Amino acid sequence: MRGTVAALALSWALALGLTRPLSHGEPGQAGARVHHGAEPQLNDTEVLRRCADEGGFDAVTLDEQGLMLFFRGDHVWKGFHGPAQPINATWPEIQGPVDAALRMHREKQPDAHHSVYLFQGARVWAYAGGRLRPGYPRLIGEEFKGVPEELDGALECHPEDCQGESLLFFKGQDVFSYNLELGVVKRRSWPEVANCSAAVHWLGRYYCFRGARFLRFQPATGQVPPGYPRDARDYFMRCPGRGHGHETRRNASLVALRDPCSGLPFQAFSTDDAGRTYAFRGGQYFRVDAGLDGWHSWPLNHSWPELQGEVDSAFSWDKKIYLIQGSQVYIYRAGQGYALVQGYPRPLRDELGVEGADAAFTCPGSAELYVIRGSQMQRVDLRQSPRRPEPARPIPHARVDSATCGADGVRLLRGDTFHHYVSAAELSASSRPAPAHNVTAGLLGCPH
Repeated sequence: MRGTVAALALSWALALGLTRPLSHGEPGQAGARVHHGAEPQLNDTEVLRRCADEGGFDAVTLDEQGLMLFFRGDHVWKGFHGPAQPINATWPEIQGPVDAALRMHREKQPDAHHSVYLFQGARVWAYAGGRLRPGYPRLIGEEFKGVPEELDGALECHPEDCQGESLLFFKGQDVFSYNLELGVVKRRSWPEVANCSAAVHWLGRYYCFRGARFLRFQPATGQVPPGYPRDARDYFMRCPGRGHGHETRRNASLVALRDPCSGLPFQAFSTDDAGRTYAFRGGQYFRVDAGLDGWHSWPLNHSWPELQGEVDSAFSWDKKIYLIQGSQVYIYRAGQGYALVQGYPRPLRDELGVEGADAAFTCPGSAELYVIRGSQMQRVDLRQSPRRPEPARPIPHARVDSATCGADGVRLLRGDTFHHYVSAAELSASSRPAPAHNVTAGLLGCPH
């Protein structure tokens, strides 16, 4: 991308928290668009080897570029296809199997930025840019005081999900939570999350593997949602005739819905106070700020259990996310996960004083909500009680699908195009639409 389009793409990435453009890489690779790809061939011996029930993996993590790594014995699989490689072909300092692995991203410590840690016995190796960092390997107890040797699994826990920036280490029945800010460890007993043979943090979710099966858990409490454990061969690798998307991959409309580069419109965008940015489409959502993990669609009830159907519009304010469906609004407190505020959903008219919303947005640090319906826009002061919308004013668009506001201004999206305005005031004062730009090519880094 060059010139104006490149500048717009960069500003969009900064506004939404994207760290890299999307690509057409394989699932589990940097910028991967979807989890599953082409059906593997039955006679592929490498596929059969990976999919065999041989006790699962010794360790699972993402590398610095977002490629999923699966360790077993002296070998590692990189991504979801291709042959296994000797571990020491990539990390020559390590011989033999690893016990655990994690990727760590710490903005406050640039020297540890996007480091990959590999654990073996009593020692830990740290790699950055594909090279062993100076001073490593080190004893695990020196690097992470209070964390035991001979680990079973490890993963990074982000501040919005744990109490501070933390690492979780698994050994037998115990989970050791290591606070990176304080350098202290707490030993936890979570019966539902025990005996993990590997662990990984991916796309805002936390997973514990037990052989060929896995479960998802809440990293602050150890709670496991219903429906687990599940077979990893249906979700984390491509195996012949398997996969939670095996049937839907045959349905072209569902494939397009779950592909961010398909050109289908997004119905809403929202960024909460923890920096989690979501794009909503057709009863699914994408976690936009997790760019290093790739993109994957999830049903709404994975994060907001009470929600069914589609989100019409969304916005965030005062550590809460507002999700609008028709004439109703759901309000969730944003913290370590989301909790529905008592008494909701309730009528949108009672909450905001409006009848409906095609799009809604707040700008960073502002309590002013802008609601768009048809070709009209209303401002609502969220600090008021009760809230009284200002008179509607025309905007130079007959209709929009969604809207978002970042540090560099407002974007209105309709279909596969977007229009950029420096501010809501400029949008309101405009007599004609701003130039149209392609969403998928100009903003998401998708091919033309």
